Amino acid sequence: MKQTSIAKSQYRLSSTDLEVVLALGRGGTLASAGERLGVDASTVFRNLQRLERNLGRRLFERTRTGYLPTELATQLAAHAEHMEAALESARSSVEAAPTQVSGSVRITTTDTILHGVVAPVLAGLQEIHPLLNFELHTGNELASLTRRDADLAVRATKRPPAHLVGRLLGPIRVALYAAQGPGAPDWADVEAGRVDWIGVDDALPEHPSVLWRRRHFPRVQPRLRVSSIQSVLELTALGLGVGIFPMFLAARRNDVRPLSAALDEAETELWLLAHPESRHLRRVAVTYAHLAEAIRL
Repeated sequence: MKQTSIAKSQYRLSSTDLEVVLALGRGGTLASAGERLGVDASTVFRNLQRLERNLGRRLFERTRTGYLPTELATQLAAHAEHMEAALESARSSVEAAPTQVSGSVRITTTDTILHGVVAPVLAGLQEIHPLLNFELHTGNELASLTRRDADLAVRATKRPPAHLVGRLLGPIRVALYAAQGPGAPDWADVEAGRVDWIGVDDALPEHPSVLWRRRHFPRVQPRLRVSSIQSVLELTALGLGVGIFPMFLAARRNDVRPLSAALDEAETELWLLAHPESRHLRRVAVTYAHLAEAIRL
């Protein structure tokens, strides 16, 4: 028994071992880890069994929903991320000339922020660095950045995650809007309950616009429920109801008009966020700096 413990303690971890731990930690399932590694789920399972056997310690707890990393697996994953970042930095140095930046930058945001603030400033960055390309993911969760599926996130929040590096880009002010044109409702119609509402209650039940409406119009139930603030804007512009959305979006449109002043209680903040392990990579650092400088609300 003693000889077995000594043998296991002398096992030499390889970069492949760390890649397996990192992939399973990020993916949470054998199938997801396999997709990240380019192998099938059974291969991941066999590699994990081999690694745990050689280490003599369990790395993941098996649950009905997936694989949860133990403290040791979390520590190994952190080392794997350092290794991954160093390798990406080395590749960037080799592939690009001193004055050039190349590679792919993965940005996660919401469709509202993508169309409203991110996409308009990417054209200028592409002109400066033509070898850069971008993978743009839209969704309401930050998990993809936390798992390193993305390099940067541009998010509306007042409480950015403490483990991410971030910069405040400015306040997001919102107001209540209706369609532009004859017969459109006014504030008196809103107070009298003569309007239909458009909201994101099911998709974003804690969104500041939802909380504001519930506080000031507790009896209102949106007639149209959508999954994004961008959709609230578009349906409002079609005259299907009134909706709350950012004033910077409405400022570029001539088919909506405000029914209220800025709703201070529903104001939030726009943050540019990065994972600390990838923030220093040239392609990420250049994109981060450009977005921080160019985005104006």
